[in-house]
Amino acid sequence: MTVVTKSIELDSKGENDVVDITREVQRCLADSRLGSGVVTVFVAGSTAAVTTLEFEPGLAKDFPDALERAAPKDRAYEHEKTWHDGKGHSHVKSALVGTSLAVPFVGGRLALGTWQQIVLAEFDVRPRTRKVVLQIMGE
Repeated sequence: MTVVTKSIELDSKGENDVVDITREVQRCLADSRLGSGVVTVFVAGSTAAVTTLEFEPGLAKDFPDALERAAPKDRAYEHEKTWHDGKGHSHVKSALVGTSLAVPFVGGRLALGTWQQIVLAEFDVRPRTRKVVLQIMGE
């Protein structure tokens, strides 16, 4: 087995930005020249997340809206007592969705469904430069 580490940097627009990173992940996979295995996609940070969804305008709005119901911005968070940064809800949303994702690949291609893309979801209250680390393991 071979392990290849790559990274993607991107700038988010801030809170509730959902960014399709599928092409970048596939490009890094192609560069690895591995045929089959698994790629772990990990965002370094505690106010963003990675997941899969059908990346289309409706879901790009529905997804953050659903998380807003789970962790509303306008409620009190204990985090604020220490940091006073307005990001308590951002940390909770990141923890709910998760900061990593494992995707199998076969024949050098991500084994995603037809309407399934890999996305980074930004929950921070301001635009951020994000680093997404890929660990590509396979043969």
